[in-house]
Order: sequence, then structure tokens, then C-alpha cells
Amino acid sequence: MKQMTYREALREGMDEELARDENVVIFGEEVAQYNGAYKVTQGLWEKWGDKRVFDTPISEAAFIGMGVGASMLGVRPVMELMFWSFHSVAFDQLVNNAANVRYMSGGQINCPIVVRGPANGGTNVGATHSHVPEAIFASMPGLKVVSPATPEDAKGLIKSAIRDNDPVYVMESTVLYGMSGPVPEDEDFTIPLGKAKIEKEGSDMTIIAHGGSVVHAIAAAEELKEKHNIDAEVVNLRSIRPLDQDTIIESVKKTNRALIVDESKPFCGVSSQLVTLIQEYAFDYLDAPIKRLCTIDAPAIYSKHIEPEQLPNQRRVVEKALELAKA
Repeated sequence: MKQMTYREALREGMDEELARDENVVIFGEEVAQYNGAYKVTQGLWEKWGDKRVFDTPISEAAFIGMGVGASMLGVRPVMELMFWSFHSVAFDQLVNNAANVRYMSGGQINCPIVVRGPANGGTNVGATHSHVPEAIFASMPGLKVVSPATPEDAKGLIKSAIRDNDPVYVMESTVLYGMSGPVPEDEDFTIPLGKAKIEKEGSDMTIIAHGGSVVHAIAAAEELKEKHNIDAEVVNLRSIRPLDQDTIIESVKKTNRALIVDESKPFCGVSSQLVTLIQEYAFDYLDAPIKRLCTIDAPAIYSKHIEPEQLPNQRRVVEKALELAKA
């Protein structure tokens, strides 16, 4: 294992796939000479040149459409959105075209496109730049959605996404880009899409999270153990669709309590689907009603002092877990 930041892990994964497959290309706004808005693609243009890594005009509708078309012809584009909040101006390309072409062609045309970039709040950039849209895309048949929570996740999932023959949308977190963690040194290391990870074993309750919320869930679980003698298990979803239902259900059956931590808004969010799943397949094992902790249901608050309280954080997770333990 080696220590890498989340940003470096994404970059190394893309670099290795550029070397492995000549059909892989990277493009988006400022990903080449400028090294990417968040420096995720730093050095890749210098290494691979204009034909493999290149900049596009500032038009998500145009370059996502170009990527969808190119992927139908055998190219494997990896495309960066500066913010996933800008998905709405390319919604037809992302959802109507990419998601449906394989089905509507009877499997004759694949769309092996990866769209990646930040999908999170907490960086004080206002409501139009802080969306968390994984639930929107996960609701569309034909699309795959992943949300890395650690550097290991970042590298393993980006490599699997690039190799997949379906559209895969990678929801990253700017808050996590500088976070360091262990990553396997094997150049062929991948994480299968649809496979969750137990980040911490426990027996008293299951805390389920994805993306940046996993960090808060782990910290909260440690506090619960140290200060309240509550042994919480933490499940890192990694993949939203496909979803690892077996890991979720088996964990809840073991602990008999479930808390879902989700940066999505509560109405029609990822947590809503998880509640339904647990209710359907583990109801008889529950010793208390399912709890969930989401972002407070309002547009992202601009104030840097207030926004952290709108989002899931360690204190809010601990408080909700204590409610669940007493239920």
C-alpha cells in the first residue's frame, strides 16, 4: 500500500487507463494546460499530448454531446464537469442519449463514457454550484453512479468506470480531494461497481453512507464507541447504482438498527431508496424505526458559518445515532 491523496488517486487511475487503452481520452473545461480546475488532471496533458487530453469550449451541452457520440464509435471518453451542478444544461445528452442508446439499439451500440467531477456542498460556493445529483441519475435505467469516499475508492472506481461499457457518472467531493489514505500499488487494482465496503465492524447499529458523508460517519462511530459505548458498523456504499443490497441487508440483520447518512436532500434522495430497501428485506430484524440524516431541505446556504450545519456532520450524526440507540 502507498499513501496518496484522493486527487492523486483519481489522476493515477486515469493515467494508468490512458496507458492501458489507446481509446481512452480525457476532455473537458481546462483539463489540459491548466491541469484541471481542481488539479486532478495535473501533468496528464504534458505526458499524453493534445490528442489524448484536451480542452473544450465552455459548453457542457456541446462537449458532453460530443463525448456521447464519440463513445458510440469506440472512443472511451473521460469527461470532467467543473461542477456536477452544471448537469442540467446537458441533461438531454446525459440522460436521454447516453442512458438509452444501448437499449434502443438492441445492444448493438455501447456508450462507454465516464463523466466525473465534484458533487457536494460545504465549499461556500452557493446554491447553483452545490448540487448532489446522484439520486437523479441513479433513477435512470441505463446509467451507473458511483461516489468514492476514500483515495482507495477513487482509484479503484475510476478504473472500473473507464473499463465499463455503460455510462458511469462519478460523483466526487472537493472536500475530499486533499485527503490522504492507503491505496494498493497494483496497477491493475480495481473496485467492482456495485460492491460496498464495511469501513468499521460493529454490533449495535448500522450507519450507511456514501461520498463525503462516510468521513463523518466513521468519525461519529469512533465518538459513539469512546463516549457512549455504542458499537456502530459503518457501510461505505461506494456505488449508488448498481447498489450492493446484500451487504446493506446483512449488516442491518446483524445490528438490528439502521441510520442512513446522506448529503442528498431528504425528498426523493438516495436515503429514501435505502429506507425502502431495508423496510422490504430486513423489517423483521429491526428493533427500532430506521433513522436518516440528510442535508436540510433548502438550497445550499452561502454562509460559511451556517452551511456546515445544513450538511451532515459528525455532531449531527452522533445526535441522530443516540436517538436511534434509545428508540
